[in-house]
Amino acid sequence: MRPGGLLRPGGLLSVGGLARWSVVVGAAQAVAGAVVCARLARGRRRRPPLRPVPGGSGGGGSVVAPAGSRGGMSVIGPADSGGGVSVVIPARNEEGRLGPCVAAALADPAVREVIVVDDESTDGTARLAASLGATVVRGTPPPEGWVGKPWAVHQGLAAAKGPVVVTLDADARPRPGLFGALAAGLEEFDLVSAGPRFVCDGPVEQALHASFLATLVYRLGPIGAATPPPPHRVLANGQCLAFHRSAMLAADGFARVRGHLADDVALARTLAADGWRVGLLDAGDLLVVDMHDSVAGVWREWGRTLALADVTGRGRQAADLAVVWLTAALPVARLLAGRTTPLDLGLVGVRLLLAWALRGSYERPGLGLLLSPLLDPATAVQLTRATYRPRRTWRGRSYGPPRPLGSLSARSRSAFGPPSGGGTGVGTGRETGGGMSGGR
Repeated sequence: MRPGGLLRPGGLLSVGGLARWSVVVGAAQAVAGAVVCARLARGRRRRPPLRPVPGGSGGGGSVVAPAGSRGGMSVIGPADSGGGVSVVIPARNEEGRLGPCVAAALADPAVREVIVVDDESTDGTARLAASLGATVVRGTPPPEGWVGKPWAVHQGLAAAKGPVVVTLDADARPRPGLFGALAAGLEEFDLVSAGPRFVCDGPVEQALHASFLATLVYRLGPIGAATPPPPHRVLANGQCLAFHRSAMLAADGFARVRGHLADDVALARTLAADGWRVGLLDAGDLLVVDMHDSVAGVWREWGRTLALADVTGRGRQAADLAVVWLTAALPVARLLAGRTTPLDLGLVGVRLLLAWALRGSYERPGLGLLLSPLLDPATAVQLTRATYRPRRTWRGRSYGPPRPLGSLSARSRSAFGPPSGGGTGVGTGRETGGGMSGGR
């Protein structure tokens, strides 16, 4: 088309053309807004948050684990009786953040051992972990095709002795009762991940963090919804995962997602497709995470991984981005430009309601939450860039493209079927049930 043709009557930039374009955008906004409202409505029926188990880890008692069949439960005694939880912490140059995580885990009576996998650190990570009483596994370089974090966790899992394994990131701050609550959660789910409260330094960092978090809710809905999503939309938070050691070894889960930077979501979706019941549960009272040390860190690191580019199909990526742009970024941009529509105002109102609802996701909620919608246009730009031009580098390492999600190499799919005991879950004694970090 010639440039002048855009301005002629009926052209795209003519008065009539702009009017038609506005109608199309408005209709698309209305559809996207309905999708977002439907997703947010799932939050009206949510599973209760994780709580300390009476007589459990907060008080030195027992934690629950399956007896090996779906017909009943057994009780794992305290850690000093041969039961308990093995905590695995992958760590690469985490000397400055590791101490509180290790100390809190070691102080929990439900914890049998804390294993720190030193992923070729060049600082004092290993020395600090050993001085605190953790077992240090000297990690080896990732083999070809492996991302650092799943390789480190894979090595820690091989060294673990407890029947229940909990993986933690070094920036996690577990509180008393977390490990017993996670173990109890495995009565209903086969893989449990915990949604923490986040620590942000200042209103700007909190505003940017909350803006990114809102895009996740807009795309996938709130955590802990009573109705489980389909396997290809399952979400998990790799900052804290819990599972039965024997079941994960049998599934070879971390090897199957070895090339994914979004390894937590890749693991959850791969295992959910096998029939595992996956639960992402609110654990804000039991877990705090201080992910980043600056606004730049939030923009660079969380903005890179939150796109979930290596675990989401192209069509779904485009649809998710359209929802974010039409319902979050565009209404705010037009509001700031003084060209808002009634639908824009309604969508901004929905976004402010979400900002208010997200206050429970932060250790110190403040003004940053209410300011977060103003950053939605910038967040949408970063999310789009991370989706279509992803950076596959982390902690000084560069990685090639991952295998397609769910692809196998060493074994056939039949070898990775649902955990033994019949049905679709790790033997939990129940037939019904339901069912966010970066790589290193």
